[in-house]
Amino acid sequence: MPGRTLAMLTGLAVALSAAFVVAPGFLAGIGPGRGFTGKRDLVEALRTSFIGYWNSGDQDLSPSLERVVDCWFRYHLAKAVIAALLLIVLVALGVSVWKAFVKTDGLGAGKSAALASTGVLVTMLALFSLVAVMANVQGMVAPYSSLLPMLTDTTDAQLTGTLDQIRRQLADSSGTDGHAAPALQLMTDDFARYHVAMAVIAAIVAATLIALSAVLWRRFARTERSGKRTRRVLGSFGALSALLALAGIVVAAANTATAADPAPALLDFFQNGW
Repeated sequence: MPGRTLAMLTGLAVALSAAFVVAPGFLAGIGPGRGFTGKRDLVEALRTSFIGYWNSGDQDLSPSLERVVDCWFRYHLAKAVIAALLLIVLVALGVSVWKAFVKTDGLGAGKSAALASTGVLVTMLALFSLVAVMANVQGMVAPYSSLLPMLTDTTDAQLTGTLDQIRRQLADSSGTDGHAAPALQLMTDDFARYHVAMAVIAAIVAATLIALSAVLWRRFARTERSGKRTRRVLGSFGALSALLALAGIVVAAANTATAADPAPALLDFFQNGW
């Protein structure tokens, strides 16, 4: 790949990495629900609207709480899109670097070491981007549940009392007077959706990685033994893909189990944190 293309990919990776940190907060303020000046303002609005919503006895989100949820959805949408673009750029850059590493066989240990180090760094960043895509797609599917951690770290007496009510109702599987409060039922359903989303995402990623591992091992088997460096790279990524696929299967299974019975996990969250 020409040096100009490599420089462009590197520049894009740097720009997208910066955008991943800076842009989502700005983009989330575009559209309905805009007007939050920062995370502190968002958290305050969430806590105030959540208390009012819980005390209302309604199941549907109140307009003020829905405004916060819509903003948080856009925040995760922006992060997911940027992370996906960054992943594409990093994969293209990583493939180029590892191809260059293979071609430098016999051309100097210093250059090979520099390319290998760069390849490892780009690979780690690509894995981070993949995890970021997964987490933010999950947040898009269930933004309400994604907001819940912002409720627990508080010293506000009114919010603490509300959270105590939630814990007591979750501890009693039959709820209050034999029925779960409407707001609690919506929360539990959304919490289940949150874990269903990750189960599906992890399963898709695991299936993709299994296919990738199979392709890499097939190429490994077809590569002549004289191409030691090529075989080393193919074998390493084949093994890494298989291990990551196994991790994806475990994540999918764990989230499926939680989604099937979300109330105990939700209670554990409110008692011990995320």
